[in-house]
Amino acid sequence: MKMWCSGLAAAMVAGGIALLSVAGSGPAGAQSKRVQLFNGKDLSGWYVFVPGEERNKDSRGIFKVENGEIHVSGEKFAFISTEKDWENYRFHVEFKWGQKKYPPRENAKRDAGILYHCVGPDKVWNKSLEYQIQEGDCGDMWLTGGEGGPPSLTVLGKTYTGGRVVKWTDHEKPNGEWNTAEVVARGNKIWHWTNGKCNLVGNSASLTRGRINLQSEGAELYYRNVWIEPLN
Repeated sequence: MKMWCSGLAAAMVAGGIALLSVAGSGPAGAQSKRVQLFNGKDLSGWYVFVPGEERNKDSRGIFKVENGEIHVSGEKFAFISTEKDWENYRFHVEFKWGQKKYPPRENAKRDAGILYHCVGPDKVWNKSLEYQIQEGDCGDMWLTGGEGGPPSLTVLGKTYTGGRVVKWTDHEKPNGEWNTAEVVARGNKIWHWTNGKCNLVGNSASLTRGRINLQSEGAELYYRNVWIEPLN
């Protein structure tokens, strides 16, 4: 199978973005390239960052591996990060919401995200591109600032520096169901996919390489089936 933003072809051509064929979960060799980033037993290959604590110190147990899943309490803004930098890849994770919410977001939408191409020292939050995981907003882009100013990205011919870029279509499942989030990054181009549907494409990204963070941001949730597929 090949992944295409075929339903949005006209819009992408208008924005000057070329369609890209990306290796997917086909039968011949594609899966052999995948690197499992979560082994279902522990957080090997990741480190935990909780503000106010040393790296890999998590006194509240915000991130726990349970039943082959990463259970995120959401109690405090924090993240787990890949130890390695990555570039030119397809990143895949499944998530679903829990029930609990915490200040300062106890009355807000449930929120989390995938921060990718993260650079600079650990903080909440790293300079990065973000695949937004938020109720009703999965697949949005946030251009999160840091040293040297926020990153930039061009979407449909418009260049954004910092802030939010709203997804084109909504493919999120109801609360309590598992959702699949995927980021494809090749050179300075990015694609966001939600449950097998492409809902945002950008090019001329100012960041093209870095760590990948999974957030805790005031809401309980679960992550599973985390892998990355390097692209040639």
